[in-house]
Amino acid sequence: MLSPPEWQILGFSLAAAGGSTLLILAPGIVLSWWLARFRWPGKSLVETLVSLPLVMPPVATGFLLLRLLGRRGPFGSWLESLGIDVVFTWKAVVLAMAVMSFPLLVRTLRPAFEAVEPRLEQIARTLGAGGLRVFFTITLPLAARGVASGALLAFARALGEFGATVIVAGNIPGKTTTASVEIFHLIQLGKDAEALRLMGAMVVASFALLWLHEGWLRKPRLRR
Repeated sequence: MLSPPEWQILGFSLAAAGGSTLLILAPGIVLSWWLARFRWPGKSLVETLVSLPLVMPPVATGFLLLRLLGRRGPFGSWLESLGIDVVFTWKAVVLAMAVMSFPLLVRTLRPAFEAVEPRLEQIARTLGAGGLRVFFTITLPLAARGVASGALLAFARALGEFGATVIVAGNIPGKTTTASVEIFHLIQLGKDAEALRLMGAMVVASFALLWLHEGWLRKPRLRR
């Protein structure tokens, strides 16, 4: 049974993962549709940049975010002038999770949009529907299952994020400590029982998310 502080850490991790998923969902949908439907010079470069966090060490990604968002960084100094602090706050946790899960979201959503029959969109246009109406009434509903699947995977990836988060947000009890960071901290202190208890809760949460994802993917086949 988790202790009250451990429940707080788990709840914060779930909330931060949910916030990061909401943060990347709209841009992920737009970019995935754009990559699936159009060709333009430099498209391969964009695809490579989007996938880069998947192959880079998470700590390297976190260090890059730290350099960009720190008070002397190009974005951090601008945000500081607006009175907004990001580094070593809950905002950094959400942002690190978002950056690390965004590639997985795009790689899941893109095939979903590619599977939508373009002829259906063309028919809607010939009947007078505008681009936005076609997207929201034809394209997005037909790709909705893939969008939901991608969102679940992105949430699961964000929930387990460690490397980038610990670099850009640190381990501030009650403020930036996520479940993954706390497990690492407990192992360092030799508190294996506490680490295993929190890890068990993470395994249950991750299993539930993956089970929902697999069930979601099987639904179309069952209907057939």
